[in-house]
Amino acid sequence: MALERLQKIIARAGFTSRRKAEKLILDGRVKVNGRVIDRLGTRADPGKDHIKVNGKLLHPRKIPKRYFLAFKPANVITSLNDPQGRATIADLLRANKIRAHVFPVGRLDWDADGLLLLTNDGELANQVMHPRGHLPKTYRIKVKGHPSDAAITRLRNGITIAGIKTLPAKVNKERVTERTTILKVILIEGRHHQLKLMFESIGHQIISIRRISIGPLSLGHLRKGQIRHLTDVELMRLKKDLKTCEDR
Repeated sequence: MALERLQKIIARAGFTSRRKAEKLILDGRVKVNGRVIDRLGTRADPGKDHIKVNGKLLHPRKIPKRYFLAFKPANVITSLNDPQGRATIADLLRANKIRAHVFPVGRLDWDADGLLLLTNDGELANQVMHPRGHLPKTYRIKVKGHPSDAAITRLRNGITIAGIKTLPAKVNKERVTERTTILKVILIEGRHHQLKLMFESIGHQIISIRRISIGPLSLGHLRKGQIRHLTDVELMRLKKDLKTCEDR
């Protein structure tokens, strides 16, 4: 077989996404023929080379691709394990009697709830998470107080966080109570704690975050803690939207 980039081999084997595979390499957690690889750009032959990830032998054989949608509850870590012993996505998979080896695509804050995509398709996961994809993700946000129209315009135009301006966002008020405001926010990027930092910058603390859609995928009738298979139609629409985003 031809030589391929190591992160691509790991992703295609269904171990994790390509982006996370790159981090594993940089962290020195990948070995090829007994030698630790900690630099990107390394190529290997999946048919001949002995590749280990986290001490486990990688089998790059063709395995069925699996796709699931989960309604992650708050206080669940978007990870398959947690050194602190907190509830994780792995616990959610077990509760739903799903034994497939899949991983979460992207992250959703520990205290947030909502839609999460799970798969063993590393290439698709990379497309969903990559900033150039600009796949919209929709959130319902509850904040303290009542953001002014000027503040919402700032969010729409982009807020500077750690010296980098966020991409334009769609922000609309949905409901106002005596002390709070509920807004729908659509982002095309996913920086760490982005929503919290955006609203913090305009002086409004977030009370709750729920992700209600990822591109064409939505929570629908899912209940908190439930996981279900993607339908063929949903998968087709997701791939079509990803292709459209890349072609822009």
